[in-house]
Amino acid sequence: MGLMRLPSSLIANVKSFSRLNAYRNRNYQRDVPKGHLAVYVGKNQKRRVVVPVSYLEQPLFQNLLRQSEEEFGFDHPMGGLTISCQEDEFFKLEAMFHAL
Repeated sequence: MGLMRLPSSLIANVKSFSRLNAYRNRNYQRDVPKGHLAVYVGKNQKRRVVVPVSYLEQPLFQNLLRQSEEEFGFDHPMGGLTISCQEDEFFKLEAMFHAL
C-alpha cells in the first residue's frame, strides 16, 4: 500500500501555522528542533508533544490533521496545533510510525 499524499494546501497551512506560532511564542523556537513541530494532544487535558515533520507523510497523521481542522479550524485553543484524540491513542499511533 503506497503512501497517500497530503494535499499541498494542508502542508502549507501547517507550516504557516507553525511559523505564526513561533512568532507568538519565542520559546517555541528554542525547544523545537529543526525538522520537528510541536502539537498538543488529548481530549480534556492537552499535552505538548514534539514530533518530526516526517509525520506529515503518514496517512493516519493526515487524518488526525483533517479532523483537527474540522474541529478547530485555525483557532486552536492552546495557541499551537491541537490534535483532538486521546493521548494514549496518539502514542500508539506514534509507536506505529517508528515501527515502519
